[in-house]
Amino acid sequence: MWKDEIVEEIHRIREEYAKSFNYDLNAIFADLRKKQEESGREVVTLSRKPGLTTRWSGRTRDLGEEAKDISHRST
Repeated sequence: MWKDEIVEEIHRIREEYAKSFNYDLNAIFADLRKKQEESGREVVTLSRKPGLTTRWSGRTRDLGEEAKDISHRST
């Protein structure tokens, strides 16, 4: 089986990084947030437009009772 050296290196680095935090996702997240803040780069949060249906449930959000669900169209 063929192995990609770059992918293998990424997996190794990711494993070492996770191990350095004892695989604690909260600690990893806190470290990544800290690095993000220290980078000085602008962080943009994109929000959904009101009225879009959720991907899996098909329910409308933030539209009130007058909104109708068009995710299940009849043929």
